[in-house]
Amino acid sequence: MTGIVDIQAGGAAVAQRVAEWLLETALATQGRFAWCLSGGSTPKTTYGLLAAEPFRDRFPWDRTHIFFGDERFVPHDHPDSNYRMAHEAMIAHVPLREAQVHPWQTDSDPDHAALHYADTLKRFYGADTLDPAKPLFDVNFLGLGEDGHTASLFPGVAALQERTAWTAAVIGAKPEPRLTLTYPVLDSSRVVAFLAAGDGKRAILARALAGDTALPAVGVHPAGEVRWFTDKAAMGQ
Repeated sequence: MTGIVDIQAGGAAVAQRVAEWLLETALATQGRFAWCLSGGSTPKTTYGLLAAEPFRDRFPWDRTHIFFGDERFVPHDHPDSNYRMAHEAMIAHVPLREAQVHPWQTDSDPDHAALHYADTLKRFYGADTLDPAKPLFDVNFLGLGEDGHTASLFPGVAALQERTAWTAAVIGAKPEPRLTLTYPVLDSSRVVAFLAAGDGKRAILARALAGDTALPAVGVHPAGEVRWFTDKAAMGQ
């Protein structure tokens, strides 16, 4: 599962490298470009770079669709909302139409919100069953929590065992309910890009790169490739 490890000098350099790589990847694709976002400080910096020159005018926004790997069950304008973070850092500043951005709906209840997002994904994909030969996402950004979680797949939660449903509500792992894509959907990616930088990620990153199956992040096995974008501090260099 280790994949390609791309090591930069520091967090800012990681964000720059990811922006450059994502632009190259998007320009190399044909037709719709489906990109699944994650929360976190390194992705936020990357989003800000993509919303500014020289990236903004080169990125194929007209054929890009934005999805979210997980979300806190809070209103879209809440400070803890992944959607709000991505909207303020990037979405509001680039030429994306409303129909190209697909946030989780958090105005009902968590279980209903999870089912609604699964329906959104299936309509976009054009089928109710995922085909390994036809990944849902071209690029899927994922983070690595200090407990080894990714998206909102935390250690010990029932959603780790889900192999049929595309989405799940995660209750009790954190103070607020969470909404998350499940492994089958995370795996339906041409490239999974883990973004993990900083000294605080050193111990957990070492375990992840060593393939420690106790970590939820290590349970991600995409249809395509895995890339790790990290820095010297996280690698202990």
